[in-house]
Amino acid sequence: MAERSLSDVPKPVLALLACALASQIALRAGNPVAPPAATDLRAPPSESALRLASLGDPIPLAKVLMLYLQSFDYQALNRVPYQALNYDTVQQWLLRILWLDPKGQYPLMAASRLYAEVPDQAKVRYMLEFIYRQFTADPNRRWRWVAHAAAIAKHRLHDLPLARRYAAAIQQHATGANVPLWAKQMEIFILEDMNELQTARIMIGGLLASGTIRDPAEIRFLDLRLREIEARMKSRR
Repeated sequence: MAERSLSDVPKPVLALLACALASQIALRAGNPVAPPAATDLRAPPSESALRLASLGDPIPLAKVLMLYLQSFDYQALNRVPYQALNYDTVQQWLLRILWLDPKGQYPLMAASRLYAEVPDQAKVRYMLEFIYRQFTADPNRRWRWVAHAAAIAKHRLHDLPLARRYAAAIQQHATGANVPLWAKQMEIFILEDMNELQTARIMIGGLLASGTIRDPAEIRFLDLRLREIEARMKSRR
């Protein structure tokens, strides 16, 4: 069907459309849309509702929910800082998203790189504990986020025992071949920072004796660390 040109439209209709458009613009200008406030972040839908809404394909829905959650800071007009949000509610959203997409990494990345990077130490600790709990459900896939949590505990919170707890969890639970040696050794480095040299020495000795490390470069590195620790212990005596 051929399209009609604009000149074919009756002038009274054009005038009516122009008035409607002008009224809409004036209405928007007089009532600007307010950006969302921190309290506008409500609890997420239930699992049963999300299961129904996913239509058998939960991963796209998980991505949409993650975008919605982040919209409370990312909108151009929004100036709600992350620490103003209710972290109980934030955690509920992250849990729902992980439930929809258990292999997804973005919720834990957001937890460690966004929600744990606030000046409120109580909320930082809250989010680090959330990361730790979710790590234990899939350690070989989620180790990097608890490693980041250990770094935050050490360098920002200056809480070496907490950093050691997270690092020890990697060493104990993240045993997959995809987990790099530096992550498995984090506890040793933190023990050195804590001046727990004897414990660090025992751990390195155990790693070398276990036979699980076969890379010659990694063995040389551990052997060098062991000698450095023993030299520090000797200098103390």
